[in-house]
Amino acid sequence: MVSSKMSKILKITVMLGGPSAEREVSLRTGGAVAKALRSLGHRVDELDPKEKKWSLPAGTEVVFLALHGTYGEDGTVQRELDKLGIPYTGCDAEASRLGFDKILTKQKCVEAGVPTARFMIFESRSAVWPMGWQPPVVLKPVRQGSSVGLQFVDRVGDWSKKLAEALRYDTQVLMEERILGRETTVGILGNRPLPIVEVRPKAGNYDYQNKYTAGATEYLCPAPFDEAVTARIQEAALGAFKAIGGRDYSRVDVMVRPNGEPVVLEVNTLPGMTETSLLPKAAMAAGIGYAELCQQMVDLALKR
Repeated sequence: MVSSKMSKILKITVMLGGPSAEREVSLRTGGAVAKALRSLGHRVDELDPKEKKWSLPAGTEVVFLALHGTYGEDGTVQRELDKLGIPYTGCDAEASRLGFDKILTKQKCVEAGVPTARFMIFESRSAVWPMGWQPPVVLKPVRQGSSVGLQFVDRVGDWSKKLAEALRYDTQVLMEERILGRETTVGILGNRPLPIVEVRPKAGNYDYQNKYTAGATEYLCPAPFDEAVTARIQEAALGAFKAIGGRDYSRVDVMVRPNGEPVVLEVNTLPGMTETSLLPKAAMAAGIGYAELCQQMVDLALKR
């Protein structure tokens, strides 16, 4: 891990908000990050790139990306910052592009031998239920945040309606076998896995509503797995992170079958960073407080 004990005072621009469907969550993430960085003595500006024409405040030494969803997480803003020659937190443009596209992430995982769920791709609302499949399955817009447009199909009779709903959010939809087991997420920091967080919704599925409704979901960290299963989950998460060419930090969602077998769902290259988000929870379990975590992310960006 990167130590912040010798860190100097910096002029940091936090990019937050943006034009995506996850704008409101991004504003909360960015506000929390900016507050933490100011508490460490840094000079912090906040920049909302909701319009295409934006410019960094003069003297910006590093950009902290607190954006989520399209534009911020798909490699677009990363390419723009690369052109400006300004260091920024998190994955580079190509890893961001791969991680944001659920199909490309799947393909990279398959190539690298990282365990992932069986899947198919659909582009038409008139598509019929596929031969050789049985419910339950999960439908995910290919290029949206992890829970935006998420649909669970438990009966073939619900297929057309749920497919149409998922296609509202993108031109392609990924259908995955639904893994019945325990839901976990693994933070990666400094290219090392953090303690596992187990996610237990109190009712229903871990969808957008349960994710962002206070008290709707229980989080256990470190997750109660034995050492061998813990190691397998962390290995799978790190394998997916490396498969897309990730750097510095990410959060990898992993289902765990009843036999302890991990199944990677996706890689979140700019995970939520409110003080109650899952990556900060994992960091806290590793003895890294919220402000220290933000500082380490800045240090990792500047180290390059």
